[in-house]
Amino acid sequence: MADPTPVIDDLRAEGDELDRTVAELEAERWSLPTPAPGWTVAHQIAHLAWTDRAALLAVTDADAFAHEVEKALAAPDRFVDEGAEEGAGKPPAEILAGWRVGRKALADALRAAPDGARFPWYGPPMSAASMASARLMETWAHGQDIADAIGAVRTPTDRLRHVARIGVRARDYAYGVRGLTPPAEEFRVELIAPSGELWAYGPEGAPQRVTGPALDFCLLVTRRAHRADLAVHATGPDADRWLDLAQAFAGPPGAGREPKGGTP
Repeated sequence: MADPTPVIDDLRAEGDELDRTVAELEAERWSLPTPAPGWTVAHQIAHLAWTDRAALLAVTDADAFAHEVEKALAAPDRFVDEGAEEGAGKPPAEILAGWRVGRKALADALRAAPDGARFPWYGPPMSAASMASARLMETWAHGQDIADAIGAVRTPTDRLRHVARIGVRARDYAYGVRGLTPPAEEFRVELIAPSGELWAYGPEGAPQRVTGPALDFCLLVTRRAHRADLAVHATGPDADRWLDLAQAFAGPPGAGREPKGGTP
């Protein structure tokens, strides 16, 4: 059974880093558009706050969370945007304060969760470690949207291991969400971490392989950059096809980013 403490600590660090970035912005810069159509910097933080509240409810009150799932099922194409829109209308200081309170409450609840507990979610139930990993992945991905909007360059950290792991484990989901059948054989994925460490997944001798920097792989599976702009390489036709489909998040894949040089 995985100890959730390290990933909860990493989730806190990821949130704190993004907090420092947006806390330094002038109020008017919260209105800057981000690469997500219709979403400003304010929408991005409001969305993280909204999702943290949903996660807290899942951890602390499963019955109340079930009502939130019903709302999502009633408006699957709108409920995420509506949650972000509602929060984005508040003053930046209020949005930030709410996000701070919510993410601390969620971290405290995950730390206090009983060993082996699993919590409902919009997809399969999650353990405390899995919930923290998913929140870290989303915090990092939406942080990238904000960085792109304000022209900031982030220094990658080995916290990306959580994003990379989700991306690898979600391989078959990426096919399923598009109505496709995933390959039967496992791939070998070898990524170079920001620290220089090698992160490896799958059978060592697998003929179909994916290699490259962990940062680029994480940008790919969160669909924050186009494959043509990344140094992620595939060996084998199935692995190559996966790189066009890969996603680490639940729900529709969305349009993704256009290549910087135009249509490849």
